Amino acid sequence: MRLRDLLDESTVKVALESVDKEECLAEMVDMLIRAGRIVDRQDALRTLLQREAQATTGIGKGVALPHGKLQSVSELVVALGTSREGIEFDSADGQPVHIVALLLANPAAAGAHLRALVEIARLVEVPGFFRRALDCSTSSELLDLIDSEE
Repeated sequence: MRLRDLLDESTVKVALESVDKEECLAEMVDMLIRAGRIVDRQDALRTLLQREAQATTGIGKGVALPHGKLQSVSELVVALGTSREGIEFDSADGQPVHIVALLLANPAAAGAHLRALVEIARLVEVPGFFRRALDCSTSSELLDLIDSEE
């Protein structure tokens, strides 16, 4: 699975404006609504916040992978954002988050959901990827970076 195939400029945002987890989830869900990838904002936010209540998806090292299962989506939906300033995400290591990859999948599509999470985790471990991702000033640049690393 290639992450780049799941993203386009409408689902990628450099310079997220959010300062905390709830704002970030809302900002990214709104991005997915504008892109026509999801239709029910409240259901998506409820799903993501319920998942966060179980355990934070701020995995540490400046990365968060909020995700959930949503009946109203037929295929895996992904949004990606970066923040140079950092977002308070209740991360496992207590540090702010700078890269957020949000995933929503149909409950029947767990395999694609897990493969995407693995691919994102692999990408952020590529030496230099994290810093280069934060240095991108446009969505197009970030997409090109992902494409070159995959």
